[in-house]
Amino acid sequence: MASRNRFSWGDRDLRTVRGPEELPEEFNFASALLDRHIAEGRGGKMALWGPAGNLTYEQLYHVANQTGHALRALGLEPEQRVLLLLRDSPEFIATYLGAMKIGAVPVALNTFAHPSDYEFYLRNSQARLLVGEAEFLEPLSPLLRRTPSLRAVVSVRGEGIAGAHRLDQMVAVQPVELDPEPTHKDQPAYWVYTSGSTGESKAAVHLHRNTVFAIEPFLRHVVRMTPADISFSVARLFFSYGLANSFFMPLWAGAGVVLLPERPEPDKVLATIEQYRPTLLYSVPTAYGRMLRENLDRQKFASLRLCVSAGEALPAPIYHQWKEKTGLEIIDGVGSTEFGYIFLSNRPGQVIPGASGTVFPEHQFRLVNAAGKDAGPEEMGELWVAGPSIAAYYFRNHAATKKTFLGQWLSTGDQYERDAQGILTYQGRSDDLFKSGGIWVSPIQVESILLAHPAVAEASVVADRDEQGLEKPIAYVVLKSGVAADESTAEQLRAFTRERLAVFKCPKAFHFVAELPKTATGKIQRFKLRQRTPAGQAPPGQVS
Repeated sequence: MASRNRFSWGDRDLRTVRGPEELPEEFNFASALLDRHIAEGRGGKMALWGPAGNLTYEQLYHVANQTGHALRALGLEPEQRVLLLLRDSPEFIATYLGAMKIGAVPVALNTFAHPSDYEFYLRNSQARLLVGEAEFLEPLSPLLRRTPSLRAVVSVRGEGIAGAHRLDQMVAVQPVELDPEPTHKDQPAYWVYTSGSTGESKAAVHLHRNTVFAIEPFLRHVVRMTPADISFSVARLFFSYGLANSFFMPLWAGAGVVLLPERPEPDKVLATIEQYRPTLLYSVPTAYGRMLRENLDRQKFASLRLCVSAGEALPAPIYHQWKEKTGLEIIDGVGSTEFGYIFLSNRPGQVIPGASGTVFPEHQFRLVNAAGKDAGPEEMGELWVAGPSIAAYYFRNHAATKKTFLGQWLSTGDQYERDAQGILTYQGRSDDLFKSGGIWVSPIQVESILLAHPAVAEASVVADRDEQGLEKPIAYVVLKSGVAADESTAEQLRAFTRERLAVFKCPKAFHFVAELPKTATGKIQRFKLRQRTPAGQAPPGQVS
C-alpha cells in the first residue's frame, strides 16, 4: 500500500507528545517530518526555495522517495551509513530524508573541511555510500579508492570521478511512492560530527525518537513557527544547528526554507534576505559581526520577525549594534550537537544582552562546581543538561562517551554562572578558563569588552605564561579596516580594558592578526591560539 495512505498516528498529534514513551514503537523520523504533510493535505505548499531550485511539499515527498529507492538499489541497508558531501540544496534534503526513510543513517560532512579530514570521516564512519558534489569528489579520488568500506559513490551536478553514479539519472527512473522502513524508535536515524572546536570531531549518534524533543521546546517558547514562516540559516546544513534551522524545524512545522548553496559571505546573505524575504534568520555571532561591517539598510530586513544566534555566546556589543542598525532583537541560545539543538535561550522581548537566558522547562539542568556539588548563585559551575533528545553515544569512542554522557546527564563542558533570578551567563569552556593572580578569568567577559571598542572587529582571549611561568591573559585581535596594527592602537586597547575590568583580567599583550582560527561553523578555536605563540613572544610583525 502507498505510504500516503498508510501514514497515520491514529488519534495522536505528534506535536503534543511530551516524551519518547508516548511515541509508537515503530517510528521513522523522516516519515514524521514529510509524509505527515501529504497525508494532511499540504502537498501544494512551498517547502524549499533558493537558487538551487524550489520544491513544494509534494514534489519534495516524491523526490525524497525516489532517492530512497535509488540508495536502496545501490545496496544500502538499514543502519548502514551514507555520507553526504553536499551544499545546502534540495538534493541534500531529499537524500537525507530518503536515507532515513529506508532505515539507513545519513551523515553530513563539512564541505569546508581539509582533505585529510575526509579520510578520518570515511574511516571512522565505515560508510557504504558517499553522495557528493562532483567538484568536491574529484580531489578525493585517490582517497576513495583506498577506503574498503565504501561500496559506491554518487555524484551530484556533474560526473565527479570515474565510476560514480549520477544522482539525477538514478532518481529519475525510480517510483515516487516509498513505504517507510518500520524502524524502531530506538534505532539510529542520523549522525552529526561535532565541529572540532576543542579537537578531533566525534560522531554523535541520534535515534529516530530524539530530535522531536530537541526542536519542540524551541518552537514552543522562542520562534513559534507556523506554516506561514520562511526560515533562512547562515549556519550550513552539515552543522547540527543548521540542520535543525533549515530542515528539521521548518519541515516539522510545515514552514518554508531558503537554501543558499554558495558560501554564506555577508553580501550573499544580505542579497538572499532581500530576494526571498524570510521571516526567521538564524546565524552565529561571527556572521552577525561580519554583516555589521556592511552598509545595512533597515528596510531590507522588513520581512524578518526574529533573528536567532547560537554556536557560541553572543557578545552584548554585537546585540546592541544589530538592534540599532536593523531594529531587530537577536535571540541568543545555547545548544550542542549531542543534545540535538538549543536547550537554553533568551526569549523574545525578554533578552538580557550578554546572558544566555534560561533552560527550557521541558529539560533539566545542573551547574556542577569544582567540588562536584551543585553551584550556588553567582558561583561558577559546569552546565549539565538532561532531556530525551540527547544522542545515544559517540560512535567508536568509548572514552569520550563515558566522559560526556553521564547517565541521564550530558556534560556540556561549558562553564556558567547563575544569578538570583536564575539567568545563566556563559563564562567559557572548561578548558578555556584560567587563573590570573589566583583568580578565575573568563575569556568571554574580556572579549566582550574588547568588542565594544570601535577599532575591534573580532577578539579572542587565551592564557599565556610569563617568564615566571604564571598564566596571564593575552588577546588576539582582528582590527577593523583602516586601523593601524601598531603600539598606539595596542595602548588604546590597554587603556580601554583597564577602565572596565579588574587589572588581573586585562590582556598583558595584544597580537594583531588578519583572522582568527575558526571551525567551519564559525566557532573560534582557542586551543589553536594557545598553541600558536611561545610564552612571551608575539607573532612576527605583531604588537605585544
